[in-house]
Amino acid sequence: MNKVYVIGHKHPDTDSICSAIGYAELLNKSEPGKYVASRCGGINPETRFVLEHFGAEEPYFIESVEPNVSDLPYTYPISARADVPTIEVVARMDEQGVRNMPIVDVDDRLLGLVSEHGLARAYVTRTKIEQLSIAPIKLETLAKILSAEIVVPGPDLLEGKVYIAIDALHVSLSRLGARDVAIVGDNEPAQLALISAGIAALIIADASPVGDRVIHAAKAGEIAVLSTALDAFGVGKMINLSLPASMVMATDMPRVGMNDPLEYVKGVVSNSKYRTACVVGADDCLLGMISRNTFVDEINKQVILVDHNEYSQAVDGIEKADVLEILDHHRIGAFSTLKPIRFLNEPVGSTSTIVTRKFIEAGVEPDQRTAGLLLSGILSDTLVLRMSTTTPEDRKAVDYLAGIAEVDPEAYGMEMVQQGIELKDVSVHDLLLRDTKHYNLFDRAVVIAQVIVPSFEYSAERTGEIREVLEVLRAEAGADIFVALFTNVFENASDLFAAADEVTLAKLGVTGQPMRLENVMSRKKDFLPQFGNMLRGL
Repeated sequence: MNKVYVIGHKHPDTDSICSAIGYAELLNKSEPGKYVASRCGGINPETRFVLEHFGAEEPYFIESVEPNVSDLPYTYPISARADVPTIEVVARMDEQGVRNMPIVDVDDRLLGLVSEHGLARAYVTRTKIEQLSIAPIKLETLAKILSAEIVVPGPDLLEGKVYIAIDALHVSLSRLGARDVAIVGDNEPAQLALISAGIAALIIADASPVGDRVIHAAKAGEIAVLSTALDAFGVGKMINLSLPASMVMATDMPRVGMNDPLEYVKGVVSNSKYRTACVVGADDCLLGMISRNTFVDEINKQVILVDHNEYSQAVDGIEKADVLEILDHHRIGAFSTLKPIRFLNEPVGSTSTIVTRKFIEAGVEPDQRTAGLLLSGILSDTLVLRMSTTTPEDRKAVDYLAGIAEVDPEAYGMEMVQQGIELKDVSVHDLLLRDTKHYNLFDRAVVIAQVIVPSFEYSAERTGEIREVLEVLRAEAGADIFVALFTNVFENASDLFAAADEVTLAKLGVTGQPMRLENVMSRKKDFLPQFGNMLRGL
């Protein structure tokens, strides 16, 4: 089943997190397990309090929705052990219809790659002629590779040099040792002489007859005798292929991980001489293999956006995702899709209010946990129904959810807000990044941060530090203007700080900072429209 990620904006607040959890919960009622409540930022103290209070887990963290290796429907999970003879690896490659075979150890850790490219270099185009030899191989395995009959059993494991007895017999005899193997044709005296030399095994080629004297001598000397229809040079070729995969594999194959973006992996595969990349996990454990054919179909993550509708606020990689739906209560920003989608944007106090109405319209009552989370989202975004953005729809939703969650919305809401305005041991830099929104207003990149404070003493005592940090954050964000609102929920006002070039600050009339803004509580309703009009006039 393709997963759909229900996700809020960067630097998520309580409404963003809770509406994502709530909407995923509702959608999973009809398609269980398909929808994943997600987040693309850290959990702030207020939201952590909410999740712990109602026993809810943090949403799944996803840094980017750009498609990655884990989104591929299939990666070839095939491999061979390092001690498997090369000929068996080649047979498995032919059986699976692949040009490459990853080689692993007993713990499935990737060691190398046997490829058609590498085999061609090893057996066809090599110019250095080396001594033919047999790596440790069982007698039965060698017989299988040579399509040979074991006429006389001998040592169970063979390892040594291999000689084709085509020179003068005394030359071959002078080279052979007790661990070596000789290949001979229809020449019984030579066969007997080679056995007398005390070798490990004798391979009789060309389906030549094996006489009783040879069999008797071999048994007496405990020397294996194999008979094959292959000619002597065919035997030599097949012995080359009997070498374990570890002796012919390459180790320069590219490795990628499950979280690597597909765009990057495509480049890795295309630039590889093997046209393949091996997918590895922890401890270099092989997870699969990717080839050029893997990328035939276009792959996109599917997402539902909640509590935002602008690219600048969305999770990284949103341009390459398949957006199915948007639920929001903010201004409509610049967002385009390739096909029609469901887009519900309501001028209410929170996205959790919209999700609550979705439950009611579907005839589904949220459980106590979900009701508590949605209630928290509404109370957070409306500052316990005190914000100017609060609507009758929000109040109705709070009454409905509070009954299910069995909490007093006023008492619980104030306790929750108090968690969010706990500023002790938090740096100004981190505080200003807790709740930020990015906008593109009249060709200017604007960031607006909002901090809820118990009193204006905090901003008054730290005016110099706040202005310095704002300049740093503006540079880090590459913004034209970085604004911070320190909002006092008990006095129904906000202190405004702003960082921009001197001309812009002068035209906006905010050279004296902080600037007290009475009745400004809501960033999106009380401040943004007015600020946008000021920018329009610059």
